Amino acid sequence: MPDASSAKKTSASERSPLRRNSWAEAAAAADAEAGKPAPTAAQPATDQGAGVSSDPVIESVPSGAAPARSAEVGSPGVSEGAPAATRRREARAQDDPDYSLGSFVRPQKPRPKGGWRGAVFSMTSGGVNLGPGAKQRNEDELAQRISRQLQGSFNTAVLSLKGGIGKTSTTVGVGLTLAEFRGDPPCAIDANPDSGDLVERALGEGIYQSASPRTISDLLENIESIDSLTALSRYMHHAGRLHLIAGEQDPEVSDSLTAEEYLRIRKLISGYYSVALTDCGTGVTHNAMSGILQSADNLIIAAGYAVSGAKRARSTLLWLAEHGYEELAKNAIVVITDKDEVSSRVDKDAIEEHLSGICRQLIAVPHDRGVADGDLVTLDVLKPETRRAYKEIAAAIVDGYR
Repeated sequence: MPDASSAKKTSASERSPLRRNSWAEAAAAADAEAGKPAPTAAQPATDQGAGVSSDPVIESVPSGAAPARSAEVGSPGVSEGAPAATRRREARAQDDPDYSLGSFVRPQKPRPKGGWRGAVFSMTSGGVNLGPGAKQRNEDELAQRISRQLQGSFNTAVLSLKGGIGKTSTTVGVGLTLAEFRGDPPCAIDANPDSGDLVERALGEGIYQSASPRTISDLLENIESIDSLTALSRYMHHAGRLHLIAGEQDPEVSDSLTAEEYLRIRKLISGYYSVALTDCGTGVTHNAMSGILQSADNLIIAAGYAVSGAKRARSTLLWLAEHGYEELAKNAIVVITDKDEVSSRVDKDAIEEHLSGICRQLIAVPHDRGVADGDLVTLDVLKPETRRAYKEIAAAIVDGYR
C-alpha cells in the first residue's frame, strides 16, 4: 500500500507537463496547445489525457484600461479556426505594412542618402529616419529593375540607319550601367562589319592597342575548343565588370561575319551570360543582320536628336515590321542622343509624336562631352542627367526580358 508521500509524488507528476524526447516534439505540443480554445470562468479547461481538471483561469483587465486589440474570426485576412497566435500575426500584418508574416524582424526603413533628409539622419546618428525622398526612391526603383534576376540568357541589339549618332556610345554606356547594378556581368559583342570601335570606346584606344587584342574572328576560329568561361575569357576584353568581344579591324575580312557565324557566337555566349548587348553595323541589311535579329529579345534604335533622326528611326521600325520582326519593332526602345548640342532648338514633343505608337519607349540622352567626343566612355565623367538616361535605358531593356 503506497504511503502518503508516494501519492503526493504521483499527483505532482500527473500535473506536470510530459517530458518531450526532442525539441520538435516540444514545439509540436506548444503549437497544439496554442490551438486550443482559451479557458474561461464559465468553461474550465481540462486535460483529457490525464483526466485531471485544472482550475479555471480568469484574465482580468485593469479598470479604465482599453482592451487589447485582437483578431476577430471572420475579419478580412484573418483565418477562421486558426490558433490565436496566428490570428494575432495576421491582424498585425493588416495594421502594419512593414510587418511580414514570414519574418521575425521588422525590416529597416531605407536610409536617405542625401539632401535635408540625409542631413537629419546624420545629425541624429540615425535616430530620426525620414526615409528617402522622391528622387532617391526613383533611383532605387531603377536599380531594382536593372538588377532583376533573370531565368535564361537574353540579347539586345543596338542598331541605326546612320553612323555617328550615338549607337556605340549607347552600347558602352548601357553596358557599363548594367555591369554596375547587376549581380552577373553583362557581355557586349561588336558585330559591326565596318571595323567597329566598341572596345576602344570602353577601354580607351591606347589600352586596346597595347593589349595584343583578339577579335571576333579569332573567337570563331577556335570556337570548338571553348568549353568553359575561363577558355572564353581569353578572347574577351574587360572594362570593369563589362566583358567585351572586339570587332574585326582588318577591312578585308571585317565584312565577312555571316548570320550563321553570329548565331554560333550567340549560342556560346548564352551559356555564360544572362545579358548580352550586340553593337550592330549601320543599316539592317549586312550579312550578319538576319542572325542578329533572329536571336534578339529586344532592340535599341539609335537616332540623332532631330526630326530627321526620328524619321530614320521610324523608317527602321517600319522596315522591321514589314520583314517579319513586328514584335521587335513594337517593343523597341528609341534612343535619341544630342551629340551636337541642338536639344534646345529641337521640339522633343514633335519627335515623340512622330514615333508615337510604333515603339515601346523613347528615351533622350542629353548633350555630354563625355559621349560627344567619340573617345573613351566612362560613367564617372558623365553628367548626372546622362547617367540617369543610361539607367532608364538599362531598366527598359531588362523590363523587356520575359
